[in-house]
Amino acid sequence: MVPVTFPERRPADVPTDEERVDEALRLLTGPPVALDVAVKRLARGGGVYAWWAAPSVLPDLPGPPNDTDPSWRMLYLGRATSLRGRILRNHLRRSGSSTLRRTLAGLLVSEGFRTTWTDRVVLIPEDEKRLTAWMHEHLRLTWAEDAEPTVIEAELVRRLHPPLNVHGVDPEHIQAAVVAAKNSYNASSGPEQP
Repeated sequence: MVPVTFPERRPADVPTDEERVDEALRLLTGPPVALDVAVKRLARGGGVYAWWAAPSVLPDLPGPPNDTDPSWRMLYLGRATSLRGRILRNHLRRSGSSTLRRTLAGLLVSEGFRTTWTDRVVLIPEDEKRLTAWMHEHLRLTWAEDAEPTVIEAELVRRLHPPLNVHGVDPEHIQAAVVAAKNSYNASSGPEQP
């Protein structure tokens, strides 16, 4: 006798991965929030987040338009175990722990951001502050809470192709200017040679 097996069933109140992605997409494409407001609202839990800019900011790297306000374009999408911590401690403070900050500094060569070497390439303290001020002036944020954001982020990046994302993006959607900016930033400082 062959044992009968039943497919695993999810309780009705537990959303599927697809439902979670759809809900995150709905929230991420809602009205982008100014950073001074966003930092007061961000949750301490995990989730995904999207950075938005007007088309005149980095015009050579157009991203998908915002569903609610098409005057904003998505630049970057990420995930965090703590939305508040990731945005406040990394993206709005330290280039050493933020791919977004390093990429922006590399793309904004006309702004003359200066770097130094610690255990990696980082902006000098004055330019960390200057980049944060630039982000407050030019960028907006949306986010969606989710306890396990890894699957959601991967699917959203695959669907949306944010121009500043490189990992998880189909090769035909990787922006050469972004890769070049990352390489330029990483080569801008290095350990002192004896």
